[in-house]
Amino acid sequence: MISSNVSTPDSGPLPGSGSGSGTGPAPGDERPRPKSLTDLFVSFTLLALQGFGGVLAVVQRELVERKRWLTQEEFLEEWAVAQLMPGPNVVNLSLIIGARYFGLRGAMAALGGMLALPMLVVLMLALMHAQFAAHPGLQGALRGMAAVSAGLISAVGLKLATALRKHPLPLAWSLTAAALGVALVAYLRLPLGYVLLGLGSLCCILTYRRLKP
Repeated sequence: MISSNVSTPDSGPLPGSGSGSGTGPAPGDERPRPKSLTDLFVSFTLLALQGFGGVLAVVQRELVERKRWLTQEEFLEEWAVAQLMPGPNVVNLSLIIGARYFGLRGAMAALGGMLALPMLVVLMLALMHAQFAAHPGLQGALRGMAAVSAGLISAVGLKLATALRKHPLPLAWSLTAAALGVALVAYLRLPLGYVLLGLGSLCCILTYRRLKP
């Protein structure tokens, strides 16, 4: 049974989160939020168990559309920060969201939910794959799963693109930057870190100039 008591964080937010990270809802804010550390752990465990080949799609649907813990714009900001941090993006996102509501304890609870049970599942699947890797049926199934994963990621990208309408940069500039990023990574094979550093820095500078009074 999930506790209905709202815990109070003992520590501050993790560094490096987005503009809304670590602050939590404002006093009196009636927006939905995790009810407890147990709620965070269970929620991220279920998210991870659903995310075969595409955790990002599941996280966006559950946290933004179903649970409404984040708005589309907030999710996009937090995801951008998770991309810049070292390590797996979705794991970084779980840390950011956990810290947003319950500080360090929340970050650890979300991280535990994202990794604990799914790690056991992955280990069992790895043992099975080692036994049947050469089977043509398994190879075909994996190729089909890869195609589905690509579709899920593309669908999430289109959903998140709607948040660009509220961005300080003109929509044409944002779409151009997005297309350029895809071209640099997918076609020119440039390392993602260089693309984020170069193109991301340019977009940050342009946004700052637009916001500057």
